Amino acid sequence: MFRTPSTMLLAALAAVVAPLGAWAQEVDAVGGEGWNSPRVIELLERARERRALPDPDSGLFNYRAEAGGYLYYYLDHADSDDRTLVKVDQIALEVYWASPNRTKQRIIGLRAEEKLPSRIYYHLDHLTVVQNEFDDRIRMGDGDEVRDVLHPAAPGAESVYDYRLADSLAIHLPGKNEPIRVYEVEVRPRRSDLPAFVGSIFLDRATAAIVRMTFTFTPASYVDPQIDYIHVSLENGLWEGRYWLPSEQRLEIRRQLRVLDLPAGGVIRGVMRIRNYRFNEPIPAVVFQGAPVTALPKSIRENHAFEEGIYAGLEAEGLAPPADLETIRHKARALAGVGSLSGLPRLRVAFPNASSVFRYNRAEGLFLGAGAIFAPAATTRLEATAGWAFGARHAPASVALHHAANDEARLRLRVEHNVLRDVGLRPGTPGILNSIQAALFGDDDLDPYHASGVSLTWSRDLGSSWRVEGGLAWERHRTASLVTEHAPFDDKATFRPVRSIDEGTLVSATATLGRTIPPARPDGWALALHVEGGRFASEPFVRPILEAAIQRTSADHRRELHLRGTAGVVAGMAPPQKLFLVGGRGTLPGYPYRAFAGDRFALAEAEASHAIRDPWLRIRLLGAVGWTDFGNHAPPADWGALATDGVRSSIGVGVGLLYDVIRVDFAHGLNGGRWQTNFSVHPKLQGML
Repeated sequence: MFRTPSTMLLAALAAVVAPLGAWAQEVDAVGGEGWNSPRVIELLERARERRALPDPDSGLFNYRAEAGGYLYYYLDHADSDDRTLVKVDQIALEVYWASPNRTKQRIIGLRAEEKLPSRIYYHLDHLTVVQNEFDDRIRMGDGDEVRDVLHPAAPGAESVYDYRLADSLAIHLPGKNEPIRVYEVEVRPRRSDLPAFVGSIFLDRATAAIVRMTFTFTPASYVDPQIDYIHVSLENGLWEGRYWLPSEQRLEIRRQLRVLDLPAGGVIRGVMRIRNYRFNEPIPAVVFQGAPVTALPKSIRENHAFEEGIYAGLEAEGLAPPADLETIRHKARALAGVGSLSGLPRLRVAFPNASSVFRYNRAEGLFLGAGAIFAPAATTRLEATAGWAFGARHAPASVALHHAANDEARLRLRVEHNVLRDVGLRPGTPGILNSIQAALFGDDDLDPYHASGVSLTWSRDLGSSWRVEGGLAWERHRTASLVTEHAPFDDKATFRPVRSIDEGTLVSATATLGRTIPPARPDGWALALHVEGGRFASEPFVRPILEAAIQRTSADHRRELHLRGTAGVVAGMAPPQKLFLVGGRGTLPGYPYRAFAGDRFALAEAEASHAIRDPWLRIRLLGAVGWTDFGNHAPPADWGALATDGVRSSIGVGVGLLYDVIRVDFAHGLNGGRWQTNFSVHPKLQGML
């Protein structure tokens, strides 16, 4: 009987659900004065009056300023902090204002570079500055994203929102050396099923001027049905000690297909900084004529003399969420009192990757599958995938419960039945490409076996780059069978045999400590130590693996250098599926595929690339050195794999085509190897296949 997974599933569900009630009570207790106290209502009234007259009696008649910033469009990957940059835009603006409320913005610089093919077009207000903290009715995306959301400091807002004085704090702002004392006022809608603002506004204690706004919206606010969320952070500076005017603005918009949960969503992130204010200088009336936003001709915009390179923002920040945008959604959920603030439906069809829908290999034959995701709360989601393997005549299935305990900690419970595993250290050919080459040429890079069981994984971020993870697992391993001998589209193409494994029950614990390179940062280093310990067929073993990587990129992103080293050892009596396989695609090119095995190994890889004609053609130089050996183990006789008998090395050259998406490599093994041609795709895209 399969009781162990069920028992662990019920226990984990109880552990996930139990803290939710206490957490909700804790959130409701924050803020000593409670909602809509006389003090906070009086403060909002002062803010409304102050906002109606941006600088009463200050002598401000007009200003002009310069603004500059970046827009990034990238893909964020499910269950990963990894992000794939698609496009970066750099913007330069001239900003004008004149009493009583005339505005003008002119785009004088705009250039873009694509890292992957895209057809993304930005709304005009994504490229410009928000003045006076939006109008009384907030619109975004020219009304196509958010339309007619009442501003929390607009007339009549008390009938739509509740307010609470949350904190009094000091913040540092541009234009003033001393910190500013502000009140944080939390804002929540009285009805979460209507378009509304959710977040905080920060008011100057002396004048009640709006200093900062950090907010998102209720799901009913989104006009575009594909919007998951919009996060906004606006910050004003105190210029010349008198004028509260925009200083920095950040925006994040995430979209995904409404009924289909794919392994990546599209995210727009923008940052704009405003500087070099000049006050009460003559501005010709003609400046304010015509549309509120104009632009210089394209040739002039693209040749604007920007002060920074187009990738300078990535070098400084990468694509990791800034602290203010990272916390908006978590705080807003507590304020709104709803399970989720996503504009997407809770139940959607889900495809973790292309291979979960369709794949072909010699152990399953043709596999067709589907999946679904249900998100009962913003911090919890349930994923299920299942399918039918026509050759093996069984139904692989997986159910996973994901829960985010807080901003840094995550919990995952997974139950699996007859899922396909690979003995190898890493995939030789990614996902759907392996299915294609197996079906057409009988070349299957999997060394498969089947696993059923349950696992519980917990992870926690340690700062911006480090993470610790631990897990427990109970699994039954079963040898896969060769269900087809020939490729379906070529009867002469014969599959290699399926390597045998030891069948039995594995009980294991894992621990990982790792440092990642911040997403899209051009330079950095990564380090990970993964340790697995357990018992298989009553025999204990320990299996540590250490991996390190260094990445360097030129300022123009035309030249890149990647270095990676990996080493591991198996101590104790582990089953053969825990041994290390090296050789050929994915590890040591130029040698027969996974021809070398060992219970200890070391592998060093280097890749240097240069864009010859960006983005169409990039060339690469490749090098690898590998070693395996046996101590207490020996591979099964049918594996046909031996130790390397010393160090093996290979060199090669490759080309990347069409934004480096398609890769073709030619490599030669220097110690008894041969020339080999390998086809693949960019590593950032392999997880989707």
